[in-house]
Amino acid sequence: MYRFAKAAANISSRAAQQVRHGSSAQQSFHAKYGLGVMVSGTVFCTAVWGYVLTQTGIAWNLSPVGKVMPKEWRQAEE
Repeated sequence: MYRFAKAAANISSRAAQQVRHGSSAQQSFHAKYGLGVMVSGTVFCTAVWGYVLTQTGIAWNLSPVGKVMPKEWRQAEE
């Protein structure tokens, strides 16, 4: 049992050393490309919304003030 535990500990420590060594050499995807992806996404969304707001001719009807006229008051019929 002692040999098995010693071999298992040796294998796990080697694996930990390899993982630790490999992870320090490579950067993560977010460290490499995160800022570029975020900036390009912001530019894309701004361009699309700029086009939609200015070129498509959508009537947004944001406020009915001044557009809705009240009806004339009716006298009650007696």
